[in-house]
Amino acid sequence: MEGTKPRELNPDIQELIDAAPFFQGLPDDALDRLTSHAVIRSHPPNQVILLENDWGGSVYFIVDGWVKIRTYNLDGKEVTLNIIGKGEVFGEMAALEEVPRSTDVITLTTTKISSVPAQDFVKLITTEPLAGVRLAQLMATRLRQVNRRLRLREADSMSRVSDTLLFLAEGQGKQGKQGIEIPNLPHRELSSLSGLARETVTRVLTKLEKKGLIQREHDVLRIPDKQKLEKTIT
Repeated sequence: MEGTKPRELNPDIQELIDAAPFFQGLPDDALDRLTSHAVIRSHPPNQVILLENDWGGSVYFIVDGWVKIRTYNLDGKEVTLNIIGKGEVFGEMAALEEVPRSTDVITLTTTKISSVPAQDFVKLITTEPLAGVRLAQLMATRLRQVNRRLRLREADSMSRVSDTLLFLAEGQGKQGKQGIEIPNLPHRELSSLSGLARETVTRVLTKLEKKGLIQREHDVLRIPDKQKLEKTIT
């Protein structure tokens, strides 16, 4: 008896499925339905993908690259809420609630993004229990991250910068031979994410580097020992 022939997918669709943990373990037929209308595009840095108050017609998966989620405070100052990368999903809440977007999404690097129609995503969530569980896990992770950042908003600058780096490492860090690697983001992005002045972020990063708690090389910031960096948070 011949073995089952492996499924052959469009390379872009296969890359999308491989990139997103959200898809792991979902039935092939469910994935086929979700990705049948998927559109994958590459975007340059600093391109606006979504604007606040846009209507949620699509849900987006990052195949490669980085984006920031931003809003503005009452004084009109930009506030970075999150920075997410490969495998992450965004735009899902507006699709589920059928309300306008609540934030902007902008690329930080050259980024490949797949969009799927909101109705296909909602149908997946309502028909596949595992997809619902994955979405609940995603929401729980984001809530835990927000709670953690709120607890540290009155902490000293060293604690806040260290926590921001660990926050990025938890979400998008890659384990390399010499530690956890995250993008070496512009200081203005770390400033907005940590709620500190850019000059303060620069000083703290220099201190962390001198202590050997981080290493910076071009586009990569490396955390050699996560536990040692965690000890700087008071």
